[in-house]
Amino acid sequence: MKRKHLLTTKDLQPAEVEEILQNARSFKEVSEREIKKVPTLRGKTIINLFLEDSTRTRTSFEIAGKRLSADVINISKGGSSVSKGETLLDTAKTLEAMNPSILVVRAHESGFPLKLSENLKCNVINAGDGSHEHPTQALLDLFTLVEKRGSVKGMKVSIVGDIAHSRVARSNLYLLKTMGAEVRLVGPASLMPSEVESYGTEVFYNMMEGIADADAIMMLRVQKERGGLSSFPSNREYARFYGLDKNKLAKCRKDVLILHPGPVNRGIELSPDVADGKNSLILDQVSNGVAVRMAILYLMGE
Repeated sequence: MKRKHLLTTKDLQPAEVEEILQNARSFKEVSEREIKKVPTLRGKTIINLFLEDSTRTRTSFEIAGKRLSADVINISKGGSSVSKGETLLDTAKTLEAMNPSILVVRAHESGFPLKLSENLKCNVINAGDGSHEHPTQALLDLFTLVEKRGSVKGMKVSIVGDIAHSRVARSNLYLLKTMGAEVRLVGPASLMPSEVESYGTEVFYNMMEGIADADAIMMLRVQKERGGLSSFPSNREYARFYGLDKNKLAKCRKDVLILHPGPVNRGIELSPDVADGKNSLILDQVSNGVAVRMAILYLMGE
């Protein structure tokens, strides 16, 4: 893997993806040891700059860096000079002056990681930028599916929900198609992006039509902070038409795999019995997030 930055899944090549997955398998074994640490990135510094709230992504990047023996620094918006009026770019340049090897960034502004990659010398990893992309989430989702099925080639994967505001949906769409899966987008018209027809994939507005024969269903969180709630009358109505409960699940394949990037709005996107049921891979995704991010940090930090 020769790239300096990881900003999108759109330009990832199959060979690069396979290299990430292969390394993730090795690092998952490290996480299962009693002493969960290797000296791979000893002497390297990783700065996690999270300008939006996060539990899973931020924590897994921190754990991943520490298990690789890197020096890990975590900075949030409230704990940085951004809260005093400093621009995001000036904050990033200040951090770069301290010579980190990798800057992991999450920002509300779509395209901000790209701007950093054009202005900084250190490696930049996009940990989620606005409604644009979330490449490491897509890679851990892929890893989780491959772990269960061996390959996603030929799999039918339905991505359901707030497609318009979801960076997870975009990154998964690009990556899954690259790796040979058939991707479908499912949701209300009010939560579909205006350019959805240009994505080159099937679009369904009736949920059952979109998921009935799917091998995997990826449910998305309604992006309340980006206006998703204003696109339908009520949570109850959304759950009725686009939430996955046991009655809808009973009409799907018995071995269908259920994913969700989290956090889950229980009773809206997923009923509790489905979220905690035998088809759910939600906790597998969280566990695999550490291994995949270890692989990415290792490959970019060498």
